Amino acid sequence: MSKQIITVNRMFGSGGRMIGKALAEELGYQFYDKELIDIASKEKQIPFGELAKVDERKASSWLFPVDQELQMNPEYHFVPMNDMLFDVQRKIILEAADKENAVIVGRCANHILQDKALKIFIYASFEDRVANVMERTGREEKSVRKMIKRIDKERRAYYEYFTDQKWSDMLQYDLCLNTSHFTIEEVIKIIKGSL
Repeated sequence: MSKQIITVNRMFGSGGRMIGKALAEELGYQFYDKELIDIASKEKQIPFGELAKVDERKASSWLFPVDQELQMNPEYHFVPMNDMLFDVQRKIILEAADKENAVIVGRCANHILQDKALKIFIYASFEDRVANVMERTGREEKSVRKMIKRIDKERRAYYEYFTDQKWSDMLQYDLCLNTSHFTIEEVIKIIKGSL
């Protein structure tokens, strides 16, 4: 019996993570987002915090993004921590797709699973995303605007580095939803109607 996998790529502040989590709960599916970092941390015996620093970021060619001693461990010597984390998460995603129904957020899962998943992209207008993040974090507007631009840039660079595809190319997704026009409940209903 084949497993039902839903991948969710998202612009920061569009509600993609919340939608993925709510969808997984409603369907009774396993949910993977930061859980992938936790599994990789246990598997590679690297502190969660060190891996979280490089999650969904491509390696910098100019500096070590994590503790230099850990980066120079012979097991990871000359392999950027970002690349090692991507490889481990890729393996976890492929294993999960074979054994359980799941919703997987980010981490190039749509590309990794290709034709094995319903691939969704969640986006919203910049102004709506600013309002969402301000409400969620309590941060001031100027700070939130910078944060959204930075995180979207990191996600785009990460995705394009590991997939050689354009992150925002809607042709690689089965369903693209603008949360500026739909509530989370409406988005979940649309996605469920696509299964």
